[in-house]
Amino acid sequence: MSYENIGCEQDGGVAVVTVRRPAKLNALNAKTISELKTAFMDLQADATVGAVVLTGEGEKAFVAGADIGELADLTADQAERLSAQGQALMDLVENLGKPVIAAVNGFALGGGCELALACSFRYATQGARLGLPETGLGLIPGYGGTQRLSRLVGKGRALELVLTGDMVDADAACAMGLVNRVLPPDELLAAALKTATKLAAKSSLTLRAALKAVNEGLAQNQDGGCRLEAALFGVCGASEDAREGCSAFLEKRPPEFKGR
Repeated sequence: MSYENIGCEQDGGVAVVTVRRPAKLNALNAKTISELKTAFMDLQADATVGAVVLTGEGEKAFVAGADIGELADLTADQAERLSAQGQALMDLVENLGKPVIAAVNGFALGGGCELALACSFRYATQGARLGLPETGLGLIPGYGGTQRLSRLVGKGRALELVLTGDMVDADAACAMGLVNRVLPPDELLAAALKTATKLAAKSSLTLRAALKAVNEGLAQNQDGGCRLEAALFGVCGASEDAREGCSAFLEKRPPEFKGR
């Protein structure tokens, strides 16, 4: 499928989704959100895709926030609907059932930071800057940022970033757990692709179960999360992939997973 504001390419079991609005620093307007949602729904349904890398075009920005021109003069109902549309995309990315790696190649602000937060984990270039500057516009983060950031880095750090609207550089983001790795610009995409290729070679059934255990377990207390983990462990333990994985280990050969 062809898109106007994004690109979606596949190489083996890895898909690369690129936001392509460099003149607007890859800002998320309504059309871009719609195209991203369509692309990720297609990737979710495509059994040949095992992992996804999400990045932005150019060297300046991953996604530098929402399109401010679309935020002016909104009514309360319009603003709430816009928030719900953005949150639906973030929920899809987070619960894709496949790992999604954000390759943060520059500014990831506002909706762009929220998009990165929805990914399974984040690699960032040394020049990246991340933040939620909405309070400076008389707004608050509306695409899930208040919730995902606090769960990722803790309440105190999240409140400092949300209330001040300050940006943090890649090293500070890594130190607080907001990003997983910081890399030179010319190594970022290659590192994300290397990890995605490694993940795509694993059992899709077990990756989906692991993502579900973490994502849904966080919404429960520890006992509830452990019960969920046990149930998912049972599903995986009875699978063909588990038998193949254990046999391959004992026979000292690479496993050949089928996703069942």
